[in-house]
Amino acid sequence: MKSRNLIYFCLILFTFINNIHAKEKELDNSLQAQSMLSVLYAQSAAEYEASNIQTYVNAKLALDRALNDNSWTAALEQKENFKNKPPAIILDIDETVLNNIPFQARSIINGQSYPIGWLEWMLEESSDAVAGVSDFLEYAQSKSIKIFYVTNRIAVAEDATRNNIKKLGLPLDTDRDVLLMKNENGWTSDKVSRRELVAKDYRILLLIGDQLGDFLPLDETTLKLDSRKNLADTYDHMWGSKWFMITNPMYGRWEASIYNNEYPDTEDKLMQMRLEALELKDRTN
Repeated sequence: MKSRNLIYFCLILFTFINNIHAKEKELDNSLQAQSMLSVLYAQSAAEYEASNIQTYVNAKLALDRALNDNSWTAALEQKENFKNKPPAIILDIDETVLNNIPFQARSIINGQSYPIGWLEWMLEESSDAVAGVSDFLEYAQSKSIKIFYVTNRIAVAEDATRNNIKKLGLPLDTDRDVLLMKNENGWTSDKVSRRELVAKDYRILLLIGDQLGDFLPLDETTLKLDSRKNLADTYDHMWGSKWFMITNPMYGRWEASIYNNEYPDTEDKLMQMRLEALELKDRTN
């Protein structure tokens, strides 16, 4: 009798666990389907590619102004004694230098969510260059500007990332470490300490990235929706001059801010918070 009860209990437990996993998979598939349009836009729209090219053309123009003004720095971490330092620029990698849209498409097709498959994708070394970046980096190199890549890719993927950059013919100096990875030297997701490291020896002319954390301290960007959005206005004197943002509609902390930086555990809650975040123009005024 006890043995039969144990079997029944195990069957019930197994069914319960399977139902949970099925619901989790259903939620993942649903959320991936919702992200499909943003991935298709990034992958297919001429407007998206034109926007990236435009950003890098404008960044190229800014380089000349920055080179001719030794009081110019793009890093908030750089406050004094930098005028006579050699010039450098700092770029993020993912969706700024390397295009990972095929990984996003693969995740949708396979019904998977980040970080599943991300490490494997990096190790494939198959990312293409973001539109406009090759010409921009070639120009920067011709002006003897040191090019640093500050990325939150983990250190275990450093060799693969280095190889991917080289395959694309993008500049990657070897006289010092210019590929600064997360988890390397104890570095966290916050890029401040890495910008400070570059600022010790170089005057930082431009910052280029696709997330606010590529320009600002991470804790300053992890805010609720309205407060985070206000950061764009707070630093309006930097955008298009010293800071250049690559549009990324696919992922980022902007989405987390919709949920007050805590992702809901059910699709219903997630959809409710998305709807609540929508703003309608008040037509009564």
